[in-house]
Amino acid sequence: MGLFKKMLDGLEKTRQSIMGGVENVIKSFKKIDEELYEELEEALIMADIGVNASMLIIEKLREKVKQEKATEAHELKELIKAVISEILTEDNEEFELKSPAVILVVGVNGVGKTTTIGKLTNYYKSQNKKVMLAAADTFRAAAIDQLEVWGNRNNVDVIKHQENADPSAVVFDAVKAAKARDIDVLIADTAGRLHNKKNLMEELKKITKVINREYDTMAQLEVFLVLDATTGQNALVQAATFKEVADITGIVLTKLDGTAKGGIVIAIKNELQVPVRFIGIGEGIDDLEPFDENTFAAALFADMKTEEEVEDGDE
Repeated sequence: MGLFKKMLDGLEKTRQSIMGGVENVIKSFKKIDEELYEELEEALIMADIGVNASMLIIEKLREKVKQEKATEAHELKELIKAVISEILTEDNEEFELKSPAVILVVGVNGVGKTTTIGKLTNYYKSQNKKVMLAAADTFRAAAIDQLEVWGNRNNVDVIKHQENADPSAVVFDAVKAAKARDIDVLIADTAGRLHNKKNLMEELKKITKVINREYDTMAQLEVFLVLDATTGQNALVQAATFKEVADITGIVLTKLDGTAKGGIVIAIKNELQVPVRFIGIGEGIDDLEPFDENTFAAALFADMKTEEEVEDGDE
């Protein structure tokens, strides 16, 4: 299945949530007026786009209406699609992971952190990169065991210590091993204890210091925050809190398929200024995809472009 088709299927509920709400409002009006704008804003907020992002969309929509000299309510549907697409695709940047690289994976328990690491491992291995895992979430024996399962499944080494060991000591050993074995990507699981932000901050600082010292700042260091798309606005709250304790360089949004709350991608883009790097659009090991804003926007408003047009644009 092509990426566009996967994304199209995965975003079906989100598409219905956003555009279904918008269409219901628009068909209740004939002319564009203040009440229409207010109801549209409410519909966008209800679709988990968030208050700030929804206000921005309406603000940009007003500008478009003036530019296009639109007066009829039905004209707003295409204009809203255009505004959201512009927000999603603004300041796009290519993301490339250079070797050697270390990815610290952070996130609260239950968001699919360890599964994401397994899928990231599969993704980078498919790019012919040598991958190693580090079990630096030492506070839960289950986390170490889970990581080993994914290591075995992907046929990669997992560096681990005993439960409750010092996470930075695990990372120290993992970096030593990664350098000795000429590993391209070292992926480290970390604890997700948001209730104790100070401890988590100190732990991540210590881990980062070890990586920079042992690699002599030669390694590309990424900190990926894993968020569960099904939690909607709660994911945004988690992201804001993690931003306080760590230098987040990218977001992995899991469980985007099967949720009506995919509008959270727009809220993240607007409010956090942290790029979404990967999205989970299925249960399979191959269902973690690099996030492409253009493909996402096209799939979100599937009638705007055909699959062929999107694929032509990707070439």
